Amino acid sequence: MSIADNIAEISERIARAAARVGRNPGSITLMAVSKTVEPERIKEAYAAGLRVFGENRVQEFEGKSGALSELKNAEWHLIGHLQSNKAKKAAEGFHAVDSVDSVRLAEKLNQAAAEAGKKLDVLIEIKVGQEESKAGITLDSPELENLLRAAPQLESLQIRGLMTVPPFTENPEGARPYFRLLRDMRDQIVVRKLLGIQMDVLSMGMSHDFEVAIEEGSTCVRVGTAVFGIRPQGARPTPA
Repeated sequence: MSIADNIAEISERIARAAARVGRNPGSITLMAVSKTVEPERIKEAYAAGLRVFGENRVQEFEGKSGALSELKNAEWHLIGHLQSNKAKKAAEGFHAVDSVDSVRLAEKLNQAAAEAGKKLDVLIEIKVGQEESKAGITLDSPELENLLRAAPQLESLQIRGLMTVPPFTENPEGARPYFRLLRDMRDQIVVRKLLGIQMDVLSMGMSHDFEVAIEEGSTCVRVGTAVFGIRPQGARPTPA
């Protein structure tokens, strides 16, 4: 199947999942995870109608952004773990950073966005499982509360919501409790009506479990393999 065929099939699956829980499929963004994908294939996804793309590494995107500059209205999100010493490049090169996991990183991004004269959308990454390999603010850490309290002073950032990568299970249903947990966390933050925080985005769900995520309230599914196919052997994400 072509990339366009893959996207059409994914869109149908999104619509069916949304219908099962009475949601409008138009409220769900399909993000194409384009890490390790060469520009020509990204252009195919763009030609098929996608406009939101997720990259894992600042360096990788820098290397191919020139070849993608013709894609008008494309939106580039950094979804991989970001080291604070690369915050400046991330703020300059991306429309959004979906993996903020500390006050320190948020402050660095805020400063960099201010210097770039832009308002940068960000998501807070939450670590819902116990896997050491996963990034994000752990459930028992005070860092989330610290970040929420700091938000009003971060005038060049717009905190839009939460993101997570749940522990992998062969059965997609195994991710449901984690998706539900993230949705409940978001709802609790919304109730507090914190100044400067919108919390209208729940980024959760990937190629094998995005339908379950949609049933649990996801507004953005991050799909790579189902769009572009299996990544090349050895193409592993590293810190940005």
